[in-house]
Amino acid sequence: MKFDKEQRTRYRGHISLCEIDLQGQQRLAEGRVLIIGAGGLGSPVGLYLAAAGVGTIGIMDADTVSLSNLQRQIMHGTSDIGRLKVESAREAMTEINPHVKVDIYPEFLTSENAKELLGGYDIIVDCTDNLDTRLLINDTCVEIGKPYVYGAVYRFSGQVFTYVPGSANYREIFDTDAAGDELPCAIDGVMNTVVGVVGTLQATEVVKYIVKTGDLLTNRLLMFDAISMTFNTFETN
Repeated sequence: MKFDKEQRTRYRGHISLCEIDLQGQQRLAEGRVLIIGAGGLGSPVGLYLAAAGVGTIGIMDADTVSLSNLQRQIMHGTSDIGRLKVESAREAMTEINPHVKVDIYPEFLTSENAKELLGGYDIIVDCTDNLDTRLLINDTCVEIGKPYVYGAVYRFSGQVFTYVPGSANYREIFDTDAAGDELPCAIDGVMNTVVGVVGTLQATEVVKYIVKTGDLLTNRLLMFDAISMTFNTFETN
């Protein structure tokens, strides 16, 4: 596709990077990304991918905006309380960049709809906060050969990895039996900026994957601790 003068100005920051350039920006414009979860992680992911110029972004969440969400879910505002999160998310994303197409799915991911839905996108972003949905995303992506970027937060810490076919997946990295008692961040508490850091890292992985530059977090788990302000990366294979 060709960019007009306004688009070339909008994406100048990317086009000026040798590792992205015009070809990479065109790949972004042709890309299709599905974000599952429009909350704390989905907010920075959605906003940054829209700003980056990803052509089609799907966002899936069956929940509505509540007052307690606003501490960390930056795609939503006070006036959005009671609205579907996917609706306010689409509004925020297209306000940043009217060139992107945002498809919304105000529903839950289930074993019945997972294959068809995930199969229609180039890469999936796991922005959920419960184990069952994470495992469904993982297992579906493994089965159909679809890459995804995982992110999770807990109190003052977070973690990220990227799965591509052939690399280590969630079940191979974590003890899923021992993880059954985890609590959503809204119940157990989380520092709001930690969610922003992890979501931004997820968006970074997506951009790198689409433009085909840099080293992805495949077979590596990146862990961030805000208390000690440290990043550590662990080999997972």
